[in-house]
Amino acid sequence: MTNVSTNVKLNASQLTADLSVKQFANPTPAAEIAQIFIGHERAKEALTFGLSMPAPGFNVYAMGEPGTGRQTLIKQMLSATASQEPTPDEWCYVNNFDDANSPRKLCVSPGDGKQLLTRMETFIDELMDLFPEIFDNPGYQRQKAAIDREFNKKYDQAISEVEASALKNDVVLYEENGEIGFSPLVEGKPLNDKEFADLNEPKRAEFYLLLAKLEELLSEKLIELPHWKRVSSDKLRKLKHETAAQSIHPFLHELELEFANNSGVLKYLAKVKRHVVDAVLELLVDGSNERRSDKDLRKLLVERFLPNLLVTRKVDAGAPVIYEQNPTFQNLFGHVDFASFQGSSYTSYRLIRPGALHRANGGYLLLDADKLLTQPLVWARLKLALKSQLITIENPHSEFVQPGAFSLQPEKIPLNVKVILLGDPEIYYMLQDYDQEFTELFRVLADFDRHLEKNKNNLNDYANLIRQRAYRNQYPEVTDEAVLELVRYALRRAEHQHKISANIVQVNDLLDEAFYLWKLSGASNGLCGQHVAMALAAKQRRTGRMSEAWLDEIKERQLLIDTEGEKVGKINGLTVLEIGDSVFGTPARITATVYAGSQGVTDIEREVDLGKSIHSKGVLILSGYLGHKYAQNFPLTISANIAIEQSYGHIDGDSASMAELCVLISAIANLPISQGIAITGSMNQHGEVQSIGGVNEKIEGFYQLCKDKGLTGQQGVIIPKTNTINLMLAPEVIQAVADEQFSIYAVDNIDQAIEILMQRPAGEVTRTGRYPRKSIHGLVLDKLAAFADLLNGAEE
Repeated sequence: MTNVSTNVKLNASQLTADLSVKQFANPTPAAEIAQIFIGHERAKEALTFGLSMPAPGFNVYAMGEPGTGRQTLIKQMLSATASQEPTPDEWCYVNNFDDANSPRKLCVSPGDGKQLLTRMETFIDELMDLFPEIFDNPGYQRQKAAIDREFNKKYDQAISEVEASALKNDVVLYEENGEIGFSPLVEGKPLNDKEFADLNEPKRAEFYLLLAKLEELLSEKLIELPHWKRVSSDKLRKLKHETAAQSIHPFLHELELEFANNSGVLKYLAKVKRHVVDAVLELLVDGSNERRSDKDLRKLLVERFLPNLLVTRKVDAGAPVIYEQNPTFQNLFGHVDFASFQGSSYTSYRLIRPGALHRANGGYLLLDADKLLTQPLVWARLKLALKSQLITIENPHSEFVQPGAFSLQPEKIPLNVKVILLGDPEIYYMLQDYDQEFTELFRVLADFDRHLEKNKNNLNDYANLIRQRAYRNQYPEVTDEAVLELVRYALRRAEHQHKISANIVQVNDLLDEAFYLWKLSGASNGLCGQHVAMALAAKQRRTGRMSEAWLDEIKERQLLIDTEGEKVGKINGLTVLEIGDSVFGTPARITATVYAGSQGVTDIEREVDLGKSIHSKGVLILSGYLGHKYAQNFPLTISANIAIEQSYGHIDGDSASMAELCVLISAIANLPISQGIAITGSMNQHGEVQSIGGVNEKIEGFYQLCKDKGLTGQQGVIIPKTNTINLMLAPEVIQAVADEQFSIYAVDNIDQAIEILMQRPAGEVTRTGRYPRKSIHGLVLDKLAAFADLLNGAEE
């Protein structure tokens, strides 16, 4: 082992975060732990500002990943803020008696809506009890009889005058079935039809002439009969109206006194006063409704006069906080229902249904941005509502409805709401780029952190959150060892020794699984660290089929990966595969071939369109490094091919660039590389090593392969030194490192990596610009100089 190998080799204590059970000892009982929320100070400040800013347009976009507690924190802050604010008014829709297609809005004070409905229902019941019996009272009957007598008197007087004239001419007047007729008198006795037919012709002609004169006289006397009838009917109608109005007035007056402080209700009652008498006379008094039951008649009155209360409010309940999980057009803006009657559909103001904006009006509305944007027309209408500060209830597809279809146009309701959108960064930046109105309407960004600092307070709060959940779900006591394992899991999810994952949902899921295993085991003591470890192992097993299949293929030599010996131009790189929710690391053989030529370094993956842009960038950096490092005194003339063997899918990322340079140097210098050492890391053109992602999965994937093939004590992994802080390895790997069965090296530059892989000094340039002949760089320089001489001719 070289000095470099010893200097950059990590010990077991550096492979995980420094945690101890004592850090989580908490004497406070779980039942007494107050509700807490960890971190996200920047987001809290933004939310406080956004919620307290009254100017329009200062709605909030809460940006962060699911599971970080965005919704919980926002609901807590909203509940605290809303409880201190006044309760907003209630809104009703009432009948527009002038235009039934355009219902009118009605604003009432909090709590008055139900009272108004109750009193109006009582009022309708009073009308049902009052009519038509009110017209049976003696006073009304006397006035009605007087009007009838006046009409009958005029009629009788006219008939008497015609009758007297007829008797003078021996003709009698008679009424039969409502018709007036005349008959001649003979010896004081009227003739029947047969007797009249037996009269001689002169007598009959004389009677017909007399009959014409009498009928003319009758017409003259009864010419004003329609006028008398109309006057009589008007008087009767007026009497009915006045009687009904006088009967209804005390009830309406009582209503007006109850709602004297609400001008909107008083205006509505004034309109009811103008129309209720006609409605009562039409529905309850008119004989055409005799076939209808009292239930049907009451329903007709309800459909005309009972307000449609959209949203009820409790007095002193504060501002509403509404979370709409399914923001469809109807759920957000409300809609107009249709009902059917005798096979045909109809609608009315009573069938108007509220949406989330109605329920949240005067308060706060939470929406998921991704769900909102996938609903047709909703985003555009929401922006319009926020800009106009009006709620419009309409059919979004009205332009596609067949002409003549009946629909309502309810009056718009003033909107005063603060909208909080929950979404990820991609949606936020997309809307900022493509929607100017979004910037105008959502001016406050609440950016939630992905990670929390691992300080004493946060660790204590994190432990309290875990114990809180266990207490709420009636789990057994969570021991300090179990809390330690759960926090370690949160650090692993964050891939950082000093940062905790803010995604508490993942930790909660692991706690739930640990409780399940505790329950199966029949344990009587608390939930301990062993149960958490078992839950984590079970979770990895459920998602580990692909990784096991991959390792089996390597063991069966379906995939050519060696973990022992030395090879020229072959190296084990490390990759991370993500298949669904399964994420695992696996080695990948990288090979290089070199020959004299001027084609440069060829990336086979890029040539066949399997290498994506970032991977291709990493390969191109190799040419920059070779030219800068070796070609200062002669042109760089080389043909080399680099390939990631047995890869049949797209490859992206530059984490293989350090491995590709090492295998290229091996091929040029004809130096073998230890196959027991795998390597991962990015690099720049100066040979400096840069951080990569998935370091834990990569190390564990190669360790598992070495373990299955047999640990020799000479195997290990090279990683960037800057990734040391990201190490949160499994206990098994840490133990293997402690037992010196496996090694992890953290390097700063490419020289340290090639010395570990090739077991010889990399070499430092002398003052003459040369490297020691037996050094790695010296061998590479000689080989590249030889290539240059072959192609360009040696200097004479």
